Amino acid sequence: MVRGNENLRIKDALFAAKLYYEKNEKMAAIARALGTSRSTVSRLLAYAREQGLVEIQIHAPTGDRSRLEERLNKKFDVLATVVPASSRVNELERLDRTARVAAKAVAAAIDSRLTVGVAWGATLSAITRHLPTKDVFDVNVVQMNGAANVRTSGVSYTGSIFGKFAQAFGASLHQFPVPALFDDPRTKEAMWRERSVRSVLDLQQRAGLFVFGLGSPKAGLPSHVFADEYLDGADREQIKTEAIVGDCATTFYRVDGSTDGIALNQRSSGPSFEQIRSIPSRLCVVASPTKRYSLLGALRAGLITELVVDEQCARAVLAER
Repeated sequence: MVRGNENLRIKDALFAAKLYYEKNEKMAAIARALGTSRSTVSRLLAYAREQGLVEIQIHAPTGDRSRLEERLNKKFDVLATVVPASSRVNELERLDRTARVAAKAVAAAIDSRLTVGVAWGATLSAITRHLPTKDVFDVNVVQMNGAANVRTSGVSYTGSIFGKFAQAFGASLHQFPVPALFDDPRTKEAMWRERSVRSVLDLQQRAGLFVFGLGSPKAGLPSHVFADEYLDGADREQIKTEAIVGDCATTFYRVDGSTDGIALNQRSSGPSFEQIRSIPSRLCVVASPTKRYSLLGALRAGLITELVVDEQCARAVLAER
């Protein structure tokens, strides 16, 4: 009988901990769900910590990391958050740690009556795994660039990313089922006149927040645009010739932040840098020192207002002249 009571207590403690730590529910709401009192919920949460059901880690800001944030803020006029990560951490763990911090920054930035533009990619996929729910209303999530290529429509991949964004904030979802890169710029021009496409483009123009990662041809974890079947041989040759270091929502750029003369951008479904810079809040997440030049180019282009970056990448960017 005692063992049964103990098992029930563990079950209730785990239930309360999931609601409190993962769903950000208040103790009063958890108490109602369990049919008990707030004081009992408090004891259950304490019990969860004692039994190891919950592990709380505190990362006190170090002087070095604070100085890195200050240097990034001063040099590039961004609000930077540097995520601690040892050089011994592998790329997947580095991405996950950065995504956890970024997910909280995304939730903090989202408010009611907001249109949120999102660019798909491995970094955004990682962020969606850690997004907390938030009680807001009249939020629209809009896909900022297409994902189709010769092998796939990209709908299932991007649908998972954007669907989790929309679910976390009770938002309306607006996907953009067009190619990431068109074969012919004239096809893009014609499609941009279609009313169904135009409605998504108009919504993109109303975005108040843009959440994005950056692609890089030299990323430790391969960037989708550069690794999957989006680029043919001629495209890859142009990347080398034009000294392209990265892409932001499939708009390509050089380390100085310039995009002029890059023919790939005429075929891209992504927003121009002028359009990106017109969005009031632009939250960028980067989680690898192998993306230092991609991040440097985006910073020089003025694409970023808020940055979440791992420590090693921050140091690498600041070491560049």
